[in-house]
Amino acid sequence: MDFNTRDHYRHVIEKIARICDFSEIEVARNSIELAKKAAELSGPEDRTAHVGFYLIGKGLPQLERITKIKNTFPSICKKTVFRFPLFFYLGSILLLTLTFCWSLLQKAHSDGIGSWHLWALGFLLILCTSYLSIAIVNWLTTLFVKPYTLPRLDYSKEIPTESRSLVVVPTMLLSTQNIEDLAEALEVRFLANQDKNLHFGLLTDFKDAAQEKLEEDDQLLQLVSKKITELNEKYQGENKDTFFLFHRPRKWNPKDHIWMGYERKRGKLSDLNSLLRGGNGNMFSLIIGNTDILKKIRYVITLDTDTQLPRDSARQFIGAMSHPLNKQEYNTKKHRVTDGYSILQPRVAVSLPGTNRSRYARLFGI
Repeated sequence: MDFNTRDHYRHVIEKIARICDFSEIEVARNSIELAKKAAELSGPEDRTAHVGFYLIGKGLPQLERITKIKNTFPSICKKTVFRFPLFFYLGSILLLTLTFCWSLLQKAHSDGIGSWHLWALGFLLILCTSYLSIAIVNWLTTLFVKPYTLPRLDYSKEIPTESRSLVVVPTMLLSTQNIEDLAEALEVRFLANQDKNLHFGLLTDFKDAAQEKLEEDDQLLQLVSKKITELNEKYQGENKDTFFLFHRPRKWNPKDHIWMGYERKRGKLSDLNSLLRGGNGNMFSLIIGNTDILKKIRYVITLDTDTQLPRDSARQFIGAMSHPLNKQEYNTKKHRVTDGYSILQPRVAVSLPGTNRSRYARLFGI
């Protein structure tokens, strides 16, 4: 695991050791023993076989019972709140709303407002004070609930073969300059995140049109194909498979009476997902790149055209998705993911130098 994850684990061990009669080493050994027993019962690949399950996961209460921690009133209250988070969140909003509304209605009643006017005022007050209550509860939540980064595996040296990933940019082919910019941006992302098990591709459509084909379509398609081929020649992977182009033809949209890429961005990603899962790829009219590697892709990083991929950030994303506590667990009865993640969206930040900075930003130098 990476340093931040290991450090988080260590801090949890320190915290437990302070409120029980066990030393930090004994707490750590107990968590390891729990993980060993789980591995024997459920297999080494199960999330319960990972030591972090008993330090920052759902197995923490088991470790606390074994170490016989000394619960204080604040810790009991905190555990109760985290056990029923929705109840306390909505309950706090409701309680504040009723408190504000009741106090204001009492004031209105003492000022002589009565009858149906009081009921009408009460309805309006509920609407107004509920917004205030939500804002207060959300603010208090940021004060009392400490956020933690997701645990990650350390892929700083290399992404393992079993976590082979593809970075794709869903976009449209608009002009020759547009294609030049797309190819250059793809190359920049590659240079900042080079790894033999990380691939890059453009997922493209033509712009909407009144007819299925336009005169410039072939020229644009030839240019983008040339750019991807040149990148594969310039940065040769194991089998010239670093860069890809996935292009779809226009489809007739009977509702909007226009020729367009089917379902645009969502459709592109859906078709790519089908291809990676073994589909025939007939939704794409052109694929550039060594398609033999596609069946080995485990994760897909999706970027907008104007989204950057900072240095080595792809390895951090993949390291987070690959961590045992973040791997998705599909519940066949509920027909949904009940543990872990199938999609992660990192924090989005604006690149200020490329935007019109406000007076506030210029004043404080941000």
